[in-house]
Amino acid sequence: MTNQTPCTISYDDFQKVDLRVGTIVQVEDFPQARKPAYKLTIDLGKELGIKKSSAQIKSIYSKEELIGKQVVCVVNFPPKQIGPFVSEVLTTGFDSGQGVVLVTVDKPVQNGKQLY
Repeated sequence: MTNQTPCTISYDDFQKVDLRVGTIVQVEDFPQARKPAYKLTIDLGKELGIKKSSAQIKSIYSKEELIGKQVVCVVNFPPKQIGPFVSEVLTTGFDSGQGVVLVTVDKPVQNGKQLY
């Protein structure tokens, strides 16, 4: 990515993006992905339930260290077909140059809580 000046949006625009915290409860290899990735199963609380996500984080995280990690997900994008897998939420992260670093919380938060 190139460094670009971000476009200005309104607070109403920001509120349209539904960002929620969830806990990774299962991690599977995703050998069919073009770039090294995992299939994540994320508990997003009672309201949203369990959702699936694909994440290109294999170069930084082991499966074992991901279990129980709380992550921030966009939950109101439409599902995305990735090869034979349907990703239901977007797990957020930052490109570190060595791979994607997940957006997490530094203290436990109830699954499904919304970022505001």
